Amino acid sequence: MITFSIALVVLVLGYLLYGKFVESVVKPDDSPTPAVAMADGVDFLVLPGWKIFMIQFLNIAGTGPIFGAIMGAKFGPVAYLWIVFGCIFAGATHDYLSGMLSLRNKGAGLPELVGKYLGNATKKVMLVFSVLLLVMVGVVFVYSPAEILHSIWGPSTLWILVIFGYYVTATMLPIDKIIGKFYPIFAFALLFMAVALMVCLFIKMPVLPELWDHFSNLGAERLELQDSIFPALFITVACGAISGFHATQSPLMARCMKHEKQGRPIFYGAMITEGVVALIWATVAMYFFYNDPTPGYQLLTAAQASGSHTSAPAVVNIVCNDWLGLVGGILALLGVVAAPITSGDTAFRSARLIIADFLKMEQRTIRRRLFISLPIFAGAILMLFWQMENPDGFNIIWQYFGWANQTLAVFTLWTLTVYLVREKKPYIITLIPALFMTTVCSTFLFISKQAFGLNPTLAYSLGGVAFVVAVVWFCVWMRREGAKGLRSKD
Repeated sequence: MITFSIALVVLVLGYLLYGKFVESVVKPDDSPTPAVAMADGVDFLVLPGWKIFMIQFLNIAGTGPIFGAIMGAKFGPVAYLWIVFGCIFAGATHDYLSGMLSLRNKGAGLPELVGKYLGNATKKVMLVFSVLLLVMVGVVFVYSPAEILHSIWGPSTLWILVIFGYYVTATMLPIDKIIGKFYPIFAFALLFMAVALMVCLFIKMPVLPELWDHFSNLGAERLELQDSIFPALFITVACGAISGFHATQSPLMARCMKHEKQGRPIFYGAMITEGVVALIWATVAMYFFYNDPTPGYQLLTAAQASGSHTSAPAVVNIVCNDWLGLVGGILALLGVVAAPITSGDTAFRSARLIIADFLKMEQRTIRRRLFISLPIFAGAILMLFWQMENPDGFNIIWQYFGWANQTLAVFTLWTLTVYLVREKKPYIITLIPALFMTTVCSTFLFISKQAFGLNPTLAYSLGGVAFVVAVVWFCVWMRREGAKGLRSKD
């Protein structure tokens, strides 16, 4: 619990100190925001700052900081390092700068920003890549909450139809009709769950492995987890540290902000808050995996007897019911179910807006919104049917989503690096995370059985080659940028 307490303090200090530094790099001013200059009453409209924060937090959270942190906790307390430092120096910086860049580019979506700084060819790749990722998010976040609701009452097919019907409605309506009214309530439920669990942890004060005692991969030692810390940990724990999906959500809120100075609490602050949630769930999971002298596994006896195992949903259900009581369990369950649903509908909304930006098609009328949305929903339905028919369909989609999600963050970080270089700002704040995540995603692609499945030695070597290539590419590009700058002065 000492490592957890220190990590919690460091996250807060990260927002207060490093977050302030990153904000000083951007220098927010009083320029008219897209919500003011381009108001359309549908996607561009001013919302209160506190409400934007709650919506942004719920949009980016999903089940990522819960399930990802639980699975990441199997590696042991080393997961704390990635959650804390990944969140402060990579994730929150990524979210803040991508949100502010969208804010200063008329609320542009991620492919538009990538195209502006990395070229039109990359823009087209990112258009397809980001829309596919968003559809995968929507499909994953139809199935997982439906399964949770099915465990309470009713067939999962019924819940899938209900959730998908809601997605269609929320995607088509103006952002203040459903999202603006109900998301703050769901965000409160998710935050309540996290705070309540943190209080329970400090009351129980379980004896957990500390970072200085167990720096190695405890999962391989105790749970026979075959994945190595690098790169598996950095793919497994995404939303609690850095997630490319967030850069597709930030433009939604950039179109609702009245002042640029709201950026740090909304973008950087929401990511730090998500890091806190991930930290809490990682600690709760370590209680189940490593509590000494009596592991929390005995609480899972009933679940194991019914055929379940120590999966992330099993841990969540037992914790909510056993630790928080009836009322707390209901609120916690509301948060666990609402989080993926609310991320799913904004994923479809983001896909609609990204395609609309590419086609330069305004979205004031329902007819135009339908024109873009129908093909998106048709593709999602096909993927959903495949997932339901394939026994391992959910796991396959989730694995590809995890890699695609982090790869999207790589593109965003390189976009932000180019932006900072051209603006003559300290680009090192995104260059280091960009190089690190490039190496992580490349290595995972080479070593993963779902991709190339190469020998670990060869996979790590190729990951190192990817790092060197990225460094050389950046140095060559910097040299050309410098030459362009000299020619423009002449």
